[in-house]
Amino acid sequence: MFRPFKNLDKLLGSRTVSHRAVGGHHPDGTRKGGSSPDSVKDGRLFKEAMEGVIPIVHDKLSAADPVRNIAKPATSVEPQCDTVRRLEQLVKGGKGFVVADTPEYIEGVGPRVHPGVTKYLHAGRFSIQAYIDLHGLTVTEARSALNDFLKEATTTGKRAVSIVHGRGLSSPREPVLKAKVHHWLTTGIWRKWVIAFSSARACDGGAGATYVLLRQRPLTKRFWKNRMGPR
Repeated sequence: MFRPFKNLDKLLGSRTVSHRAVGGHHPDGTRKGGSSPDSVKDGRLFKEAMEGVIPIVHDKLSAADPVRNIAKPATSVEPQCDTVRRLEQLVKGGKGFVVADTPEYIEGVGPRVHPGVTKYLHAGRFSIQAYIDLHGLTVTEARSALNDFLKEATTTGKRAVSIVHGRGLSSPREPVLKAKVHHWLTTGIWRKWVIAFSSARACDGGAGATYVLLRQRPLTKRFWKNRMGPR
């Protein structure tokens, strides 16, 4: 057993410890609360007796310990709560999801077109007048269907259309139809008609669809000849 006060009586010897004051005074005549020579020496002897004593460390705090009830600063809690709230909105309703911030987003502009047009196109500023769904088609079938669709759109004066090609998540390397649509819009005959294109908004298919803004008339052969320069 650990008994730190075992030898205290020997250290004190025969000296009489100060008694509690009676009527507000100590027996030696000093006022209660005063420091008599005996009390000072007793305190020194107590410190000497306690020298080398190691306090017991408690690794568990009681539920009533005030340290556990200290509130954390609001600045450290609010950002976490806001992040959780946004994540819940994104998972439950898709709110806060921005297609343009994902690696799947694509966009492009034709010659002499301001790059900012794609932002207006992606934001839905242009009314989509027609769309085609290429899901389930082979590359050959998709190209033929897209050619017919764009030909009909330019003939009837449609300016903004949507091409649904899917995200190609099942493709082992890259989205096949999505990559082909991008290629067809930037090469061949249709590059003369395309003003700009961008991935659609989430409500219209997101990265699985592409908005296309078409010209009223195609760029002339002279324009392309001057653009390419003399060979």
